[in-house]
Amino acid sequence: MSKASQAALKRLDAFIGKWVIEASFPGSAPGHASFERVLDGQYLIQRTEAPDPAPDSIAIVSVDPRSGKYTQHYFDSRGVVRVYAMQFMAGEWTLMRKSPDFSPLDFSQRFKGRFSRDKRVIRGTWETSADGKRWKRDFDLTYRKVKH
Repeated sequence: MSKASQAALKRLDAFIGKWVIEASFPGSAPGHASFERVLDGQYLIQRTEAPDPAPDSIAIVSVDPRSGKYTQHYFDSRGVVRVYAMQFMAGEWTLMRKSPDFSPLDFSQRFKGRFSRDKRVIRGTWETSADGKRWKRDFDLTYRKVKH
């Protein structure tokens, strides 16, 4: 495994634990997420019980062994499967989907989140774009760590 890959895997430690999720949907109850390493620490798995009306999901983050770049493989309770390019550097977490994969691309999507200094809160926003250039806010998500 390259040094870039090892460093990329180590950065993911900030996610590990249990989180409460609050969404900007009016009247929605909080959801829950957990992040843990699997398969000898080579992958990060996220399990989410999402606030309504968002679907529950499982996401697996992999690291390219040569470049250290991340890919998130996403599966949800609607049967949707997607692949997101992921970045995580200096407390900024970005997920981007701009091309079709297992699902047609009716619109581009991105999530931009930022960790708090103490790494116990992630504040982020999901956005959509019809043309991949002009982005429109879809909804906000806040993750609050409740257990490491």
